[in-house]
Amino acid sequence: MPSYALFTIASLIWGSTFWAITLQLGEVPPAVSVVYRFALASATLFAWCLLRGDKLRLPWRVQRWTLLQGFFTFGLSYVCTYNSEQYVVSALVAVLFALMVFWTPICSRIAFGTPIASRTWGAGIAAMAGVLLLFWHSIAGALNDINQGGKGHFILGLVLGVGASIASSAGSIVVGKVREQSNNLMLTTGWSMFWGTCMVAIWCLATGQAFIIPRAPSYVLGLLHLSIFGSVVAFICYFTLINRIGSNKAVYIGVITPVISVLLSIRLEHYRPGPLEWLGMAVCLGSVAWALRAPATKSSPSVQLNNAIETP
Repeated sequence: MPSYALFTIASLIWGSTFWAITLQLGEVPPAVSVVYRFALASATLFAWCLLRGDKLRLPWRVQRWTLLQGFFTFGLSYVCTYNSEQYVVSALVAVLFALMVFWTPICSRIAFGTPIASRTWGAGIAAMAGVLLLFWHSIAGALNDINQGGKGHFILGLVLGVGASIASSAGSIVVGKVREQSNNLMLTTGWSMFWGTCMVAIWCLATGQAFIIPRAPSYVLGLLHLSIFGSVVAFICYFTLINRIGSNKAVYIGVITPVISVLLSIRLEHYRPGPLEWLGMAVCLGSVAWALRAPATKSSPSVQLNNAIETP
């Protein structure tokens, strides 16, 4: 399959996953939906590996990193994302994930001391200004709600969305450590999803969240789309694309994805951004694109995938 087709498929799938998450909200607790999604996705990846003749067993030196990646990427990040979308329109959560382009170098700096280019800092400040413009009216409305005795759930959703993007950035740093130990991306991703599923399931049991069997056809269809296409097919396309054209180019999927999400939210969630919101999105995504065009800095092998954006 040509690279442009892989790029298009991954962008369209990940651009739709933020809206598809909204189909999972309501009947089933958000964290339980995360368990269902990645239990199915990890089982699919394990089955894929078995059909290829791979052995599923991994040594502990690899498993410890897949476990850590599972915690950040497929546990903490997705629990925050699903809960965030209860209060924030899905397109805006997608825009927050574009900020991974800046969170990831910061996490790399903290973990490995990797230098951050001045251009990245400048683009990051511009992107934050764009996010502020994008959420200006909503934040003002939430603060007014709090002043009148309300709970201001929008701010909680915003904090959860930012936390989800930071957790995914931390997970993308761990991917480099996983690749140092194993080059079987499908198998290690399957194990990471499995560990994330186990940790979220334990959290659900500890907090008394009910494992409700969903009955709505929309939930089941959304689950299949998120598990099979969003968590397996898109990742296969993306990883293949990285091997062909490099992460510096493949990561532009992270700029296209929010645009698709916004268009879907306008059509399916009746989201109506005003001039200030459009300006904020343009500034934020433009800053992300600018940062991605910055010359690559030298980094250790453990952080070669720092630019990879992992998307819901």
